[in-house]
Formats: sequence, structure tokens, C-alpha cells
Amino acid sequence: CAAIPENLVESELFGYEPGAFTGANARKEGLFELTNGGTLFLDEIGDLPLPLQSKLLRVLQDKEIRRIGGKETIKIDVRIIAATNKDLEKEVADGKFREDIYYRLKVVTILLPSLRERVEDMPELVDFFIKKYNREFGKRIKSVEPAAMKALSGYNWPGNIRQMESVIERAVLLNDTGIINMKDIHGELEILQHGSRTFNFDIPPEGMDLEKMEKELIHKAMERAGGVATKAAKLLGMNYKAFLYRLEKSNISGHSDTQSKKNGHD
Repeated sequence: CAAIPENLVESELFGYEPGAFTGANARKEGLFELTNGGTLFLDEIGDLPLPLQSKLLRVLQDKEIRRIGGKETIKIDVRIIAATNKDLEKEVADGKFREDIYYRLKVVTILLPSLRERVEDMPELVDFFIKKYNREFGKRIKSVEPAAMKALSGYNWPGNIRQMESVIERAVLLNDTGIINMKDIHGELEILQHGSRTFNFDIPPEGMDLEKMEKELIHKAMERAGGVATKAAKLLGMNYKAFLYRLEKSNISGHSDTQSKKNGHD
């Protein structure tokens, strides 16, 4: 649920009728309808806005939905599996999560230990994400050197597996030796521990051209990324569309959007 912008969550889950809102030109079935007779996984259920929690309760209790802008009540039979990294009991106590939904969902509870509690799984998880991003970026990373694996295993990962995946993704993207080493992960672990990376540079007495510096930075990122805009955007920690805007503004040509199209960008 957290991955979908709040204003789109309702339409994604419940669907809508033509004319329900600006841009709703045709009927769309929501996820509850599309998974009717099956199972729907709702990730980060603790982030679901309170108004939508009321609608979810109706789904759980009455097994029915109504599309946005619609009058028809649609019966559904969907098994819901929900996950969260929040303490829902505390969220209920704080008034941020409905108690009735909490108990509706808490029929069978599976507690997954945090990553720092299962360090023995680290090598297997690292290998999984290396293979994943080898495929995505067309890389051939073979392994992780012992010192780097020790550093990964020694970090407490407050953001759990998603945080670790992000570090491995960047390491795979930047590595050009085939073996991930400390240089590939040290900077990222420093940022995670201290909140930001420190850049040491001085502004010359005569001043500097900010646009020229931005263009040079984008140019270097594109060179490092082999001309693939999505890779360069990730190197700079930027949203793809924002990076593409700056890329076009800088009139840098010769870039490839092959990776972008593969990832669903236009």
C-alpha cells in the first residue's frame, strides 16, 4: 500500500466507473475484483489511510465492494494476506489503525525476525539480489569479497531487507571488477549510519556556474552508466523522470533508453 500514492490507493483497490474523477474515461476493475476467488497480498497495511481502512473493513466483514463513482455492490471472495513493519498494536493505541480491522486481520500471524536477527541468511540474500540486478543491469558480478560480506553482516539494517537490497543494487551497478568489495559498499553504509555523505570542495573566488556543474555531473553519471539513463539516475539518487528532464535540459545526446523501456518508462 505504501508503494502506491495515497490518492491512487482507493482506485487501485476498488476500481472506478467512467466519469468518477478527471481522467476516468473508462471503467476499471480494482485489485479486489481482479483477484476475486484468489488471494490478494497487501504490503505495508499499516500505512493504509484511515478512510480507506473503513472501506477495507466492509470488504472483510461483508465481502463486497463498490467501485468509485459506482452504485452497484459487487460481491467478492478474496483471501487477504497483509504485511507491515509497524507495531500495529501501538498504531491502534495511537489511533492510527482501526482496532476492528486489526483483529480481523490477526487470524493467523507470522512474525518474521528482522535481518539483524538472522545474519546467517545474509550470504544467500546477497547472492539473490546480485543475480537479480545482474539480470536487470546486464552485469556479471560473481561474488562478494569476505571483508565486504563481513561489513554487510555487521550492519544492523534498521530498514531491513529493502534497505540491504538498495545497497546491493547500487554496488552491482557501480562495480566493474566482477567482485563486490568494500569500495562498492563503504560509502553507502556510511550514509546509512550518518545520514548523509560529506562532500569536500571549495567555491573558487571567481564563483562557479551551477548549471555548468550540473551538466558536467550528469555527463559523468551517463558515462559511468554506459549511456543508460535509468542507471545514471540511480547513480545520482534521482527519480528517473526528474533526471530525464535535466538530461534533456542539458542537451546531452547519445543516451540509450533501452533499460528505461525495459523497466516500463516511456
